[in-house]
Amino acid sequence: MRMLSAEQYVASLTEPPDPVLRDLTAETVATAPNLQSTHYEGLMTAMLTRVVAPRRAVALGTFTGYSTLCMARAMPPGGRILACEINAEWAAVAEKYWARAGVADRIELRVGPADAFLRDLPGDPPVDLAYVGADKVNHLRYYELLLPLLRPGGVMMIGDALRGGLVLDQECLDEDVVAVREFNTAVAGDDRVHSITYPAGDGVTIVYKR
Repeated sequence: MRMLSAEQYVASLTEPPDPVLRDLTAETVATAPNLQSTHYEGLMTAMLTRVVAPRRAVALGTFTGYSTLCMARAMPPGGRILACEINAEWAAVAEKYWARAGVADRIELRVGPADAFLRDLPGDPPVDLAYVGADKVNHLRYYELLLPLLRPGGVMMIGDALRGGLVLDQECLDEDVVAVREFNTAVAGDDRVHSITYPAGDGVTIVYKR
């Protein structure tokens, strides 16, 4: 009998995606670049959302909406997500599946650049939970714009921390990889937060504001 890998074993212990998530994944794979969150990453996002129990959350770079959908399902009653996606076609896919899942009333979506979205975002009430999945070159910029909006004890999740393992290759000078490598180093040394990088999917950095 062939032994399961650690990844396969962990996957066997998680609840499977429901029809909405399965269909969203299928449409994303068929019509958009390979930027989709894995189901395991979605479950982890939902778990952290339940732990934080945010009244106000922010999602940058929602893509076709998988992670934001998982967050919205895990929000407490009355919780709201302010979401931003620069690509109108991907945003339309996200809105379709949010409506199908019955969570559209929990999400306010803006289509446009993330930095403008963040600059216009009022700091009161503060943000309890943030998810960043937008363009990697500007991750550090988004982090610095988000951190003042985050309440003490608030949590930020930043995706794509490993870039397929390329962050380990110092000879890889791809713009996105260099940006993520520099971002990871900056956050690890930031005394305003506690942080940990977790190797789920393509990696996620979890930040807790002191």
